[in-house]
Amino acid sequence: MDVILTAGGIPTPDDPLYVNTQGKPKAMLPIDGKPMIQWVLDCLAATKGIDQVVLVGLDDQFTMSYPRKLTRLQAQGSMVSNMVTAAKYLLENDSSGAQTLIMASDIPAIKPHMLEWMIKEIENTDHDITYTVVTKSVMEGRYPESNRSYVKLKDAVVCGGDVNAINIKTVNYDNPIWRDLIDNRKNAFKQASLIGFDTLFLLFIRAFSLSQLEKRVSKRLGIKGRLIISPYAETAMDVDKPGQLSMIESDFFVNDRLTF
Repeated sequence: MDVILTAGGIPTPDDPLYVNTQGKPKAMLPIDGKPMIQWVLDCLAATKGIDQVVLVGLDDQFTMSYPRKLTRLQAQGSMVSNMVTAAKYLLENDSSGAQTLIMASDIPAIKPHMLEWMIKEIENTDHDITYTVVTKSVMEGRYPESNRSYVKLKDAVVCGGDVNAINIKTVNYDNPIWRDLIDNRKNAFKQASLIGFDTLFLLFIRAFSLSQLEKRVSKRLGIKGRLIISPYAETAMDVDKPGQLSMIESDFFVNDRLTF
């Protein structure tokens, strides 16, 4: 299975992480002796079933390693554009299959068995998109001060994950709603408003179960979508703020994370 790894973004002075990055790419933040993105690449290298990685957003001036095929593409200005460019590259250059993982480079705590779980979930499916969520209990049980935003459903309280998948042959990237959903992927209620204010209202009153929300979103977007609950908090533990960076650094120190 191939992977689209997004690494665009340089924090500006008004970004909470600017004090840590000082004009450098967020993906290159040092954690326990190496750049944050290298932790993710090392995890991918140790994961069974992963083939090539298409890295969007970091050019050759930034040194990193990956033992299999690693293709670098320039950032295109938005998350959607980055995904479209990477997907087109894979379609034109012998992708290993339609189902493709999409990952962020700011989840350095991810481990191989978590990705292998995800691969098993999607490798024989025909869904256009598979979106992961993590329950509040799992997230706060692992990272009690992660400061994530949650959506309250009828049967769960969840936050969005950063390890997802698309079918690069069927997703319609020209759909404006789809583009807005990706661009606003970290604002759950804005996402809900994009698929209808009735959906937003029903979310407010917790009238949806996870499966009902999955059906509503799929119908609105005209795709075959799937929402799955990841049992791993690390798949949603992205580093967006200095406090989250400190949490990850402390966690690595306590767990002596040097190898997988």
